[in-house]
Amino acid sequence: MASPVDPDSLPHPTIRWSGMTHVGRVRANNEDSFLGTTVDGHEVRFLGKVGEASMASSDFVFAVSDGMGGEKSGEFASRIALDKITKLLPKGYRLSARGMASGFSDLLSELFDSIHHELIKLGYSYEECAGMGATLSLCWFTPEWMYFAHIGDSRIYYLPKDGGITQVSHDHSQVGWMRRAGQINEREARDHPRRNVLQQALGAGNQFVDPHLGAVGYRVGDRFVICSDGLVDGLWDHHIEELIRTPDATGAHLEGARRLVEKAVENSGRDNTTAMVIEIREPAAL
Repeated sequence: MASPVDPDSLPHPTIRWSGMTHVGRVRANNEDSFLGTTVDGHEVRFLGKVGEASMASSDFVFAVSDGMGGEKSGEFASRIALDKITKLLPKGYRLSARGMASGFSDLLSELFDSIHHELIKLGYSYEECAGMGATLSLCWFTPEWMYFAHIGDSRIYYLPKDGGITQVSHDHSQVGWMRRAGQINEREARDHPRRNVLQQALGAGNQFVDPHLGAVGYRVGDRFVICSDGLVDGLWDHHIEELIRTPDATGAHLEGARRLVEKAVENSGRDNTTAMVIEIREPAAL
């Protein structure tokens, strides 16, 4: 009888990422923020805007946040949301190392609740922070699984190797609900007068938050996009897929996030625009 294969002895895939944010062509300041980190049993390390690494000894966490509140408080809110993430990353890695997939929902709920209460506290304590809030879309990559947590109208997309694009996250708005229910299509959702009215966000005077949590099992060749609503304002879903899978000659040499952001700003640019593109690749050659 053959001996069972130890999963830790199998080659681990590599992960490639790129991130970019742009103030747009109308706004005076950028309220979007994005984050890339690795975490192992010892420390959290911040990633550059572009890179590639093995998944053999670390988990990878990527997130996009869009602040709200006017003046500088929206910019402050999105930065707080991302800074708080790093406090719980080591705890999450311990869950991953033990294969405790069920623990991620509790961990991510705790994280979002902590950020929410921090923003609420600051809003009550400082007049200039009153009502400030943030969206947050987070993807946590462990071997074989991507765990996600999301609140607001930033988005997480999944582009499987074999084609297609699926919006994994749910827009926390009435318009988002109407689209998921099949009452309106993508074009009608974009033109709806209440498209920017959120039912949930971190802070922003909300009493409770109920983030959308889930997991996606991935394989080599799959890609993920995390983006703020400014990107969606400038690109239809099928354009996102085309720019990732089949860029034209002028964009082929650019990183995925830059292709998306520059085209969205060119098409619209009415809002801050941010994207992160994550690709699962073959294990690195020894």
